[in-house]
Amino acid sequence: MKLDEIRDNPGARKKRMRVGRGIGSGKGKTGGRGVKGQKARTGVAIKGFEGGQMPLHRRLPKRGFHNIFRLDYNEVTLGRIEAAVQAGRLDASQPVTEAALITAGVLRRAKDGVRVLGSGELTSKVNLDVAYATKSAVAAVEKAGGTVSMTAPAPAEDAPAE
Repeated sequence: MKLDEIRDNPGARKKRMRVGRGIGSGKGKTGGRGVKGQKARTGVAIKGFEGGQMPLHRRLPKRGFHNIFRLDYNEVTLGRIEAAVQAGRLDASQPVTEAALITAGVLRRAKDGVRVLGSGELTSKVNLDVAYATKSAVAAVEKAGGTVSMTAPAPAEDAPAE
Protein backbone atom coordinates (compact mmCIF):
# COMPACT_ATOMS: atom_id res chain seq x y z
CA MET A 1 0.00 0.00 0.00
CA LYS A 2 1.22 3.47 -0.89
CA LEU A 3 0.18 6.90 0.36
CA ASP A 4 -1.63 7.68 -2.89
CA GLU A 5 -3.68 4.48 -2.57
CA ILE A 6 -5.21 5.38 0.81
CA ARG A 7 -8.98 5.84 0.53
CA ASP A 8 -11.79 6.30 3.00
CA ASN A 9 -14.36 3.52 3.35
CA PRO A 10 -17.12 3.72 0.73
CA GLY A 11 -20.04 5.72 2.13
CA ALA A 12 -18.04 7.06 5.08
CA ARG A 13 -18.36 10.65 3.85
CA LYS A 14 -21.82 11.66 2.67
CA LYS A 15 -22.28 14.98 0.88
CA ARG A 16 -24.82 17.26 2.50
CA MET A 17 -28.11 18.04 0.80
CA ARG A 18 -27.98 21.48 -0.83
CA VAL A 19 -31.45 22.98 -0.39
CA GLY A 20 -33.10 25.54 -2.63
CA ARG A 21 -31.17 24.60 -5.80
CA GLY A 22 -34.01 23.93 -8.25
CA ILE A 23 -36.89 21.46 -8.45
CA GLY A 24 -34.74 18.69 -9.91
CA SER A 25 -32.73 18.45 -6.68
CA GLY A 26 -35.71 17.25 -4.66
CA LYS A 27 -35.24 20.07 -2.13
CA GLY A 28 -35.92 23.03 -4.39
CA LYS A 29 -38.43 25.88 -4.25
CA THR A 30 -39.39 25.91 -0.52
CA GLY A 31 -36.19 24.12 0.57
CA GLY A 32 -37.93 21.62 2.86
CA ARG A 33 -39.72 24.35 4.84
CA GLY A 34 -43.25 23.63 3.60
CA VAL A 35 -45.32 26.56 2.35
CA LYS A 36 -45.71 30.11 3.66
CA GLY A 37 -46.31 30.98 7.28
CA GLN A 38 -43.96 32.24 9.98
CA LYS A 39 -41.88 29.05 10.10
CA ALA A 40 -41.12 29.27 6.39
CA ARG A 41 -39.34 32.59 6.96
CA THR A 42 -35.82 33.14 8.27
CA GLY A 43 -35.07 34.33 11.80
CA VAL A 44 -37.93 32.49 13.51
CA ALA A 45 -37.54 31.55 17.19
CA ILE A 46 -40.93 30.37 18.42
CA LYS A 47 -39.98 27.83 21.14
CA GLY A 48 -42.62 28.40 23.88
CA PHE A 49 -44.92 30.67 21.85
CA GLU A 50 -48.56 29.51 21.77
CA GLY A 51 -50.12 31.97 19.36
CA GLY A 52 -50.88 34.68 21.89
CA GLN A 53 -52.25 32.26 24.50
CA MET A 54 -50.37 32.36 27.80
CA PRO A 55 -47.54 29.82 27.36
CA LEU A 56 -47.50 26.69 29.49
CA HIS A 57 -44.26 27.61 31.25
CA ARG A 58 -45.91 30.85 32.44
CA ARG A 59 -49.25 29.23 33.37
CA LEU A 60 -47.73 26.68 35.75
CA PRO A 61 -46.94 27.69 39.35
CA LYS A 62 -43.31 28.26 40.24
CA ARG A 63 -41.81 26.52 43.26
CA GLY A 64 -38.48 26.39 45.01
CA PHE A 65 -35.30 28.38 44.90
CA HIS A 66 -32.18 27.96 42.80
CA ASN A 67 -29.06 29.14 44.61
CA ILE A 68 -26.63 30.43 41.97
CA PHE A 69 -23.79 30.50 44.50
CA ARG A 70 -24.10 26.80 45.44
CA LEU A 71 -20.83 24.90 45.11
CA ASP A 72 -20.75 21.63 43.20
CA TYR A 73 -18.36 19.16 44.83
CA ASN A 74 -16.84 15.95 43.48
CA GLU A 75 -17.84 13.18 45.87
CA VAL A 76 -15.35 10.38 46.58
CA THR A 77 -15.77 7.48 48.97
CA LEU A 78 -13.00 6.13 51.17
CA GLY A 79 -13.41 2.78 49.41
CA ARG A 80 -12.47 4.32 46.04
CA ILE A 81 -9.43 6.05 47.58
CA GLU A 82 -8.34 2.75 49.15
CA ALA A 83 -8.80 0.91 45.83
CA ALA A 84 -6.61 3.50 44.05
CA VAL A 85 -3.90 3.16 46.74
CA GLN A 86 -3.98 -0.65 46.51
CA ALA A 87 -3.77 -0.49 42.69
CA GLY A 88 -0.70 1.76 42.95
CA ARG A 89 -2.35 4.69 41.17
CA LEU A 90 -2.34 6.86 44.31
CA ASP A 91 0.73 7.42 46.49
CA ALA A 92 -0.30 7.18 50.16
CA SER A 93 2.90 8.91 51.34
CA GLN A 94 1.94 12.12 49.46
CA PRO A 95 -1.04 14.32 50.44
CA VAL A 96 -4.18 13.23 48.60
CA THR A 97 -5.43 16.38 46.84
CA GLU A 98 -7.96 17.02 44.09
CA ALA A 99 -5.17 17.08 41.48
CA ALA A 100 -3.76 13.77 42.75
CA LEU A 101 -7.21 12.14 42.53
CA ILE A 102 -7.64 13.35 38.93
CA THR A 103 -4.21 12.07 37.82
CA ALA A 104 -4.96 8.74 39.55
CA GLY A 105 -8.18 8.42 37.57
CA VAL A 106 -10.44 8.48 40.63
CA LEU A 107 -12.07 11.74 39.44
CA ARG A 108 -12.73 12.77 35.87
CA ARG A 109 -12.63 16.56 36.19
CA ALA A 110 -12.21 19.28 38.77
CA LYS A 111 -15.36 20.94 40.08
CA ASP A 112 -15.53 23.27 43.10
CA GLY A 113 -13.66 20.88 45.39
CA VAL A 114 -13.70 17.33 46.74
CA ARG A 115 -16.09 15.99 49.37
CA VAL A 116 -14.93 12.72 50.95
CA LEU A 117 -17.68 10.35 52.09
CA GLY A 118 -17.17 7.76 54.82
CA SER A 119 -18.50 4.68 53.01
CA GLY A 120 -16.02 1.92 52.27
CA GLU A 121 -13.10 0.43 54.15
CA LEU A 122 -9.82 2.35 54.61
CA THR A 123 -6.69 0.53 55.78
CA SER A 124 -3.96 2.73 54.28
CA LYS A 125 -2.52 5.70 56.16
CA VAL A 126 -3.42 8.67 53.94
CA ASN A 127 -3.27 12.42 54.44
CA LEU A 128 -6.32 14.02 52.83
CA ASP A 129 -6.21 17.66 51.71
CA VAL A 130 -9.77 18.22 50.49
CA ALA A 131 -12.54 20.81 50.62
CA TYR A 132 -14.85 18.80 52.87
CA ALA A 133 -15.08 15.42 54.61
CA THR A 134 -17.92 13.85 56.55
CA LYS A 135 -17.53 13.06 60.25
CA SER A 136 -17.47 9.32 59.54
CA ALA A 137 -14.78 9.83 56.88
CA VAL A 138 -12.61 11.88 59.26
CA ALA A 139 -13.01 9.22 61.96
CA ALA A 140 -12.07 6.40 59.57
CA VAL A 141 -8.98 8.24 58.26
CA GLU A 142 -7.76 9.08 61.77
CA LYS A 143 -8.40 5.49 62.88
CA ALA A 144 -6.14 4.31 60.02
CA GLY A 145 -3.44 6.74 61.19
CA GLY A 146 -3.94 9.50 58.62
CA THR A 147 -4.98 13.13 58.80
CA VAL A 148 -7.67 15.26 57.16
CA SER A 149 -7.31 18.97 56.42
CA MET A 150 -10.39 20.72 55.05
CA THR A 151 -10.16 23.91 53.02
CA ALA A 152 -13.88 24.69 52.76
CA PRO A 153 -15.36 26.88 55.49
CA ALA A 154 -17.49 25.05 58.03
CA PRO A 155 -21.23 25.42 57.44
CA ALA A 156 -22.53 28.39 59.44
CA GLU A 157 -24.63 27.56 62.48
CA ASP A 158 -28.03 29.21 62.65
CA ALA A 159 -27.57 32.36 64.72
CA PRO A 160 -30.12 32.93 67.49
CA ALA A 161 -32.76 35.55 66.70
CA GLU A 162 -32.12 38.89 68.37
